[in-house]
Amino acid sequence: MTEPSSSRLSGRTAWAQDIAAPLRRFARTESGSAGVLVLAIVAALVWANVSEHSYEAVWGTELSIRIDDVGVAYDLRTWVNSGLMTLFFLVVGLEARREFDLGDLRDRRRFALPLAAGVFGMAVPVAIYLLVNRGGSGAHGWGVAMSTDTALALGLITLLGRNVPDQVRIFLLTVFVVDDLVALVVIAVVYTEHVDTVPLLVAIGLFAVLLGLRALGVRRGLVYLPFCVALWAALLASGVEPVVAGLAIGLTATAYSPARGALETASGLFKLFREQPTAELARSATLGLSRSLSPNDRLQRMYHPWSSYLIVPLFGLANAGIALDAAFLARAFTTPVTLGILLGYVVGKPVAVLGVSWLVERASGGRIRPSVGWAGVLASGTISGIGFTLSLLIATLAFQGDQLAEAKVGVLAAGLVASLLTWTVFRITQALPKPQRTRALLGDADQLVDLVPPVDHRRDHVRGPADASVTVVEYGDFQCPYCGQAEPVVRELLTDADLRYVWRHLPLTDVHPQAQLAAEAAEAAAAQGAFWEMHDLLLDHQDGLRTEDLVGYAGELGLDQEQFQEDLATHDHAARVAHDVESADVSGVSGTPTFFINDRRHYGAYDIETLTRAIKVARARARLEPRRNRRADRR
Repeated sequence: MTEPSSSRLSGRTAWAQDIAAPLRRFARTESGSAGVLVLAIVAALVWANVSEHSYEAVWGTELSIRIDDVGVAYDLRTWVNSGLMTLFFLVVGLEARREFDLGDLRDRRRFALPLAAGVFGMAVPVAIYLLVNRGGSGAHGWGVAMSTDTALALGLITLLGRNVPDQVRIFLLTVFVVDDLVALVVIAVVYTEHVDTVPLLVAIGLFAVLLGLRALGVRRGLVYLPFCVALWAALLASGVEPVVAGLAIGLTATAYSPARGALETASGLFKLFREQPTAELARSATLGLSRSLSPNDRLQRMYHPWSSYLIVPLFGLANAGIALDAAFLARAFTTPVTLGILLGYVVGKPVAVLGVSWLVERASGGRIRPSVGWAGVLASGTISGIGFTLSLLIATLAFQGDQLAEAKVGVLAAGLVASLLTWTVFRITQALPKPQRTRALLGDADQLVDLVPPVDHRRDHVRGPADASVTVVEYGDFQCPYCGQAEPVVRELLTDADLRYVWRHLPLTDVHPQAQLAAEAAEAAAAQGAFWEMHDLLLDHQDGLRTEDLVGYAGELGLDQEQFQEDLATHDHAARVAHDVESADVSGVSGTPTFFINDRRHYGAYDIETLTRAIKVARARARLEPRRNRRADRR
């Protein structure tokens, strides 16, 4: 195989680029798009204050779609808020489903805490808002004070806490998924003024058709498209906010890692195309590649960048424009609407997230705990005070005129204060001594185990001390060029005296025809006490893995070549290789190299900096193990 130049530069395997961990890729995209959203908000404010008339004139322009006498006509702002934002909520639904299928929430018990934090993190701000607005005309806008903006919060937490572990961002996003789901239910139930029953029943019927198509195994997006558009139009006609259609569709899209068998089928179809490059075989190969990915993954890759980098910023540009002056600001910060939103976000959110997390832990006797430390929980609460996308969407449904402007001021002010509070939390945390800082950020909750079976020194090939605090397991293929690329990094890692390294075989025979024999050669050398010597030679000579080459390497190592050759001829060690392959399948591994660090799968790049950073986090968690054990003994 020819190694792609992009992979050489990025330090990733082709698999690692394509199969990201639940939430990590989502978090990276949301964080990257936050800057675009901030620019859109600033542009809207500047535009509205330079020429409020032109700002409103542009977004009030009517756009109609008609066929003869049938059609719809709305202003541009409505098309953005109720049309394009449907794709944003499609992505929200996709990520929620992915977290349930592949993320930490696949252990359903772990859903209890983010569910409680998400629900009470909305209920407490709403209660504060209603308390401030009791009996006032703005009380019906309580929904503005409850929802966090995922993109802005993730982007700002990246800027405010540069050394914050990924686990904090993942915990944050898990809570936000619940937040978004509940907020959409509120929009559909509370902020829908009138519901027309017939179109609503049609929408339910169309959704049932989509479920039927999925059950029949239909995978072509063009088949689904007309039903999805009709579902959106039916909800629009019924009076229910049509963005709900995106959420519902996203939640039905299952997520799963590509199976090794599906990948082998796809590579077989490509080989057929390579031999006979016809249009028909090209189509078969394309379909084979597409079918190896889950519907959830394919839809995310299609819509997530558009949602994050275009649709949400466009929403910000259409809705964040407020004409500001000193008199208006002075008046706004004394109105119940602005104060209710501000206090709800900057007080209610952190109090609810921190308080509920503590109560759930106490009520469960410590069995259900936050997946991060208490500083991480507090920062998640303070950064949750950033509301924008759903807050402004609800504001446009609940308010008009001055109250709408007051609500926007409250949302923007809350975002600024929440950012300052989050920065303060991280500054204080970074000032703590290292052990306390680690515990404050990472916590001491038990982690889900991805590696099956766990490392066993009696069976596995292990380098490094048996009592090392960190164990790195690599599933590799001796003919895979990416494994060769990773080997210098692994050897540098092994200079760490507190690390042990394990190699497990995963020969990808459909693309590397000599990989299986090379794996058996390593095991034949292991039978003579020279596994690691052969391992190093094979990765150093990936272009020479024929039988005669392997026998020659055995001679270089001083092994019994006759016995070695006989072992290869009779495939005496094929069962040992097959055992590793079976463990790869159980652990969800389909490509090489794939790394596990302390039984948790490592996703993404395997350059020295990335792996070293992941190892540091794993070592910090390992040092918290005695505390976990003491807590378990008390229970």
